[in-house]
Amino acid sequence: MSNMKRTNGTSPLAKAAALGVAVLAFASGQQADATPLGRKQALRMYERLTGTPPSATLLLTLEGMVGNSSQAELEATAAFIMDPDQGHSKNFYSVTLKNFATPWTNRDQSIFAPLNDYTATVIGLVKEDADFRTVLFDDVVFIGSGSGIPAYSPTSNAHYEALESNSVDLRTLTRTTQSSLNGLPPAATAGVITSRAASEAFFIDGTNRAMFRFTLMNHMCRDMEQIHDTSRPPDRIRQDVSRSPGGDSSVFNNNCIGCHSVMDSMAQAFAYYDFDETLGRLVYTPGQVQPKYLINSDNFKPGYVTPDDGWENRMRLDGKNDIGVLGWDENRPNHGNGAKSLGQEFAYSNAFAECQTEKVFRKVCFRGPTDAELGPGGAFQTISTTFKSAGSLRGVFAQVAAQCAGQ
Repeated sequence: MSNMKRTNGTSPLAKAAALGVAVLAFASGQQADATPLGRKQALRMYERLTGTPPSATLLLTLEGMVGNSSQAELEATAAFIMDPDQGHSKNFYSVTLKNFATPWTNRDQSIFAPLNDYTATVIGLVKEDADFRTVLFDDVVFIGSGSGIPAYSPTSNAHYEALESNSVDLRTLTRTTQSSLNGLPPAATAGVITSRAASEAFFIDGTNRAMFRFTLMNHMCRDMEQIHDTSRPPDRIRQDVSRSPGGDSSVFNNNCIGCHSVMDSMAQAFAYYDFDETLGRLVYTPGQVQPKYLINSDNFKPGYVTPDDGWENRMRLDGKNDIGVLGWDENRPNHGNGAKSLGQEFAYSNAFAECQTEKVFRKVCFRGPTDAELGPGGAFQTISTTFKSAGSLRGVFAQVAAQCAGQ
């Protein structure tokens, strides 16, 4: 046994080993700190936007573009990373954007759902750098092509599943119109709202209230609890909602009315839509209200009987969700007919712009915006305001990537 003396329970040999480890750690830290800031920022932006590291050659190119790390240089570098004409951008479209949008397409909000026409349309609009607000109201869908890829079908998702299983580059998606593929009149199309994927998820069975709720969640970042307002009048609430659930009218007056007064008056926009499980497709019956709007009429006979697809946004009235809170466009009316006009009502609000910006922050920065970024003149407000006027979601990705490049 060694007779080596110990000091405070530690042998000289152990202390020497610990000192060696500390020296190596210090040297390693110095080497890491010596990495040029521009290279760190370029690497971080590329990895956050594509999910993969760049090649050594590309990293040098990006580092040169970052230059002095000004906001303009960082944004330009991020834009170059996402440029669909550049070979290195593939994963931004085929992986990052696919995972970004997929949870919006299903009730479980799962990232593991297959590629579909909803997700493909989001990817296509970003690829074109189109006005992303049209995602909720345009006559648009993006489709792919390739050997062995079946044609788009309004009764099946096989086209998109084949694109995914064959690892088709999603930058090759091309724009076409929904009306040319699914038989809807152009006026009845409403972007992803009338996509086959959204129809199968949110128009199926039920009362079409799900389409209102999930559109609100996915594109306004609010669920029913956030728009709950018991001060709204109940006259547009349908017959299927009991006014005395469990025999207690106070439950309706203090709870149910707060959601249904808003939801029922707006979900009426979808009165002519349904998803036929047998046919596997969206069904549109112009001028004819779907029977699901008239079910359980005995629950409250004096309740509202839906006559058409006319909707009204009662959140615009004085209340907690009025123009000042959700930022409804004052130049638009608070009512309309059908899904297209309701999609425009959502898309031109401040809440829509802020929601997309917040989602990009969480995707690219791995966090929500900070208090400083949310404050007056902060980065979040600047980015969302720019998006509201220009509509470029790719621009939001570039600005947010630049904002997080040093973190």
